[in-house]
Amino acid sequence: MSNQFNADEILAVAQQIEENGIRFYTAAADAVDNPEEKELLSNLAGWEVTHVDIFTKMRASLTADEKKPTVFDPDDELCEYLKAMADSVVFTSKMNAAEMFGGKPTYKHILEIALERERDAVIYYAGIKGMVPARLGREKIEEILQEEVGHVALIQKRLRQIGER
Repeated sequence: MSNQFNADEILAVAQQIEENGIRFYTAAADAVDNPEEKELLSNLAGWEVTHVDIFTKMRASLTADEKKPTVFDPDDELCEYLKAMADSVVFTSKMNAAEMFGGKPTYKHILEIALERERDAVIYYAGIKGMVPARLGREKIEEILQEEVGHVALIQKRLRQIGER
């Protein structure tokens, strides 16, 4: 069975990823006591809020025609892949903080989970970038993609610093 989906659906999934990221980083900030660690995790949550706002505005700007199916996926592979990424790989909303981090998490463990999730977000955004028409804000997807790359670099740097202690 063939499947077609549109920019609104693609952006809705991206918006959900970012909302899940807010919950993840908020729970992570609540799970640590060190002010410096809490600040980084809170900043990451704040950056995700900015991304939600961008996707919300992008979706609101869509016309009725732009909400019509535009991406043809005859074998349903791309659609299933993108949905799986959003649902279970990138900042899933199906877990509570204890399930995400397990017991009393260490800062290092939280950052390792965050690093994996941010890398998955980079893959997701790289995948959807070509599906969002330039008029609808493909450049915004590129900006968010680059910010997610920056998150990966920042988290990796912090993990290296922890390893050097």
